[in-house]
Amino acid sequence: MTRTPEQQQEPPGREAQMQPAADHGERSYVGHGRLEGKKTVVTGGDSGIGRAVAIAFAREGADVVVSYLDEHDDAQETARWVEDAGRTAVLVPGDLAEATVCERIIDTAVEKLGGIDVLVNNAAYQRTYERLEDVSEEEWQRHLDINLTAMFRLCKLALAHMGPGGSIINTSSVNSDQPKPTLIPYSVTKAGIANFSASLGSQLAARGIRVNSVAPGPIWTPLIPSTMPPDQVEGFGKATPIGRPGQPAELAPVFVLLASDEASYVIGARIAVTGGTPIL
Repeated sequence: MTRTPEQQQEPPGREAQMQPAADHGERSYVGHGRLEGKKTVVTGGDSGIGRAVAIAFAREGADVVVSYLDEHDDAQETARWVEDAGRTAVLVPGDLAEATVCERIIDTAVEKLGGIDVLVNNAAYQRTYERLEDVSEEEWQRHLDINLTAMFRLCKLALAHMGPGGSIINTSSVNSDQPKPTLIPYSVTKAGIANFSASLGSQLAARGIRVNSVAPGPIWTPLIPSTMPPDQVEGFGKATPIGRPGQPAELAPVFVLLASDEASYVIGARIAVTGGTPIL
């Protein structure tokens, strides 16, 4: 992709305002029936990585519940691509910090799709702070509520409806073990996600339910221009060995693999999609 110019959006960001536009696989992803008939839930599915995952899942034969905050235009665009693939898309707006929203997501999946085979905890909250003193108690708690507690709640609720062959995929980050000093709350939660996923994967292996995490590097999503200073957005991702940020479409195949029955021996793993930056 071309070099990202300086730009700024209001959180949580919108796809239509991104320059250049991100690639979610709309024109490129080709499915091969690897998730045929699976009932899936994707949080943060309105845009970015979540949209790419929803599109790929649908083209692989899955129906998708798309959870999102309030970006209705982006969510409707995701739903359009899912339905264009001939699959069911169900939109569930709401703040994941609220326990009732987590309950509604799972209840909706059971009611509208008939169960849950795959849960993708992808939604995330991120803000940039120059000093620890700039992080308020409320902001610290917001990171924990969205990135960790919602994942805990959704996993716990979904397990009541998942059986052998089920898959839980949580989005961690390269920041989980290479934290940036300006992203302390975010990095802490991403490390927690990696640890949670490995621990839960070991616990659920005997039940035939696989838990794994994906660790993206710098990926071009609305989260970037809406949560980082413009000068950090300019040239975003250029420090990776590949020399550019990743596109959401480049994450989707990894999620498809982990959701598929082909990954039957992949448990508690953290898969790096970082443009060559190693994870520890």
